[in-house]
Amino acid sequence: MTGLHLKIPPPLVFVVFLIAMYLAAMIDNGWWYLYIPFKYVWVAIFAVTGTVFGGMATLAFVRHRTSLDPRAVTKASCIVTTGVFSISRNPMYLTLLFLLLAWGVWLEDGISLLLTTLFVPYINRFQIVPEELALAEKFGSEYLDYKAKVRRWI
Repeated sequence: MTGLHLKIPPPLVFVVFLIAMYLAAMIDNGWWYLYIPFKYVWVAIFAVTGTVFGGMATLAFVRHRTSLDPRAVTKASCIVTTGVFSISRNPMYLTLLFLLLAWGVWLEDGISLLLTTLFVPYINRFQIVPEELALAEKFGSEYLDYKAKVRRWI
């Protein structure tokens, strides 16, 4: 793998998206303003769901004593398949997506919300696919069986 594969930490990508969404909302001048009924409820749902998913995923990694660094996949000591990992192979990236959605709803800006749709293909291409290749190489059929049972996102 070359280029941006596994190079930029996903939390940094997340922060770049947060800033881009904010700037888009500020530059937009209301042209893409979206009135979102129950805005605070949606923000809370996305933020809490994301935080719970991320917390549970982090705790599962700590309990299994495996690497949390998504750029160093080869340091993984095992495949975690329980808890939130039985729902999504990538609950930490799902966490970031939920938090971006919460931010986009908070901003009530259509362009900002559209930017969240770019997060998924970016993370898929430059983070998840390289991770999956490395995990398949390291853990073989154990990972491939897990991959066949659990969806990438949700």
